[in-house]
Amino acid sequence: MNSDRLILGRYLPGNSLIHRLDPRVKLLITFSFILLTFFADNWQTITLLFLTVFLCLVIAKIRLSFFLNGLRPMMWLIIFTVLMQLLFSSGGKLYWHWGWLSISQLGIATGAIVFFRFVLIIFISTLLTLTTTPTQLADAIASLLKPLKIVHFPVDEVALMLSLSLRFVPTLMDESSRIMNAQRARGVDFGQGNLFQQMQLIVPVLIPQFIASFYRADQLADAMESRGYHGTAGRTKFRQLKLHWFDSIVVIAFICLLAAVFFLKS
Repeated sequence: MNSDRLILGRYLPGNSLIHRLDPRVKLLITFSFILLTFFADNWQTITLLFLTVFLCLVIAKIRLSFFLNGLRPMMWLIIFTVLMQLLFSSGGKLYWHWGWLSISQLGIATGAIVFFRFVLIIFISTLLTLTTTPTQLADAIASLLKPLKIVHFPVDEVALMLSLSLRFVPTLMDESSRIMNAQRARGVDFGQGNLFQQMQLIVPVLIPQFIASFYRADQLADAMESRGYHGTAGRTKFRQLKLHWFDSIVVIAFICLLAAVFFLKS
């Protein structure tokens, strides 16, 4: 796997404790962890959450360098979000001012907190997809949403749609990179010109991307139909989800983390 590509949505085969956790437990803890990051408002709580993520990486036997390199494509999104908070938040001591832009003490503090929260959310989401197959994710979503079948909600179809969407995120990114490289070979410079000109240069990338996406979706539908998939009515599952003792231990450990964050928060 190329380490300079987006790894969110990819699966890294393994047999660690994190890989063997019940996907429902991993999914619920991931969502709870994301919510928990919004309550982390000082360096103690943020440090605690980062240490938790790094501990999970060690248990999952994923190299930190591979993990960080794979997140590089998302750094521009993080920087853009932090700059918005830094330049448009005002309060406390004013360090710089120009028109409606300013850098203040509150802006720096808010930008730093948003940066760390953003990184934590990406870290934990990436860890989930690196250690959970799309099939396991679909089974977990279908199992957790099962009560909605009472109101005739298409649980299995929604679970399949979400897992496929997540699975194809890195594929679409790779394909966009290949198309842009092909355009560069024809002399296109994507970093040249003003904002409007750069947006125009994206059009030759989007059109083949749309065509390739529809073609791949058509191929996927044919493959599923050829294997007898016609919706989920009356279907049984080969793999049944079952909780184990280490799932309970992980849930208890997360509850302890939850209590620690609320104890340490401002």
